[in-house]
Amino acid sequence: MKTALGAAGALLVAAFLGMAITSRAGDGASDASLAQALKQAQLPLERGLAASTREGKPISAKYELEDDDADELQLSVYTLKEGDPIVDYETGDVTAGSPTFAEVIVDYTTAKIVKVISIKDGEDLVAARNQSKAMANAKRSLEAATALAVSAHAGYRAVSAMPDLKDGHAIVKVVLLGGNDWTTVYETLD
Repeated sequence: MKTALGAAGALLVAAFLGMAITSRAGDGASDASLAQALKQAQLPLERGLAASTREGKPISAKYELEDDDADELQLSVYTLKEGDPIVDYETGDVTAGSPTFAEVIVDYTTAKIVKVISIKDGEDLVAARNQSKAMANAKRSLEAATALAVSAHAGYRAVSAMPDLKDGHAIVKVVLLGGNDWTTVYETLD
């Protein structure tokens, strides 16, 4: 219990001071498979975030092995597009339209968008909504925060960037890989 409280306290202090916290990450065999597959991916995660902006504001990104039997590597970026305003022409009232979410698959060799999949339900929608809430409070882009995490860790590359809110402050959890060594860094988005 003391360890959990100490870690939470350190994260809070770091968030207020704008510091990064590093911890170890790893899931054994699945991490080894992903690390091996990432050797073919030339595109930094940060460039994938930049490429996806054509489809909306990036709210998270990760390299992953597809869930199907092929276990193919893909770069997945969740994006948010604000809904168009809705105008009631009889009353003149204007209301905000509903935001839309998409999963943008970016080619990890060319940075071109391969596929855009609408996110409309399930766990993906819940995750996208939570990530968009965190990014609504962000003063820095996900791309900038990820680049900062990478630049502070020579020889590492970003594998994922997932925003969250901690005590009302926007942070991003950046998972880094250097060779076979996994590290997790938390950067503030304030």
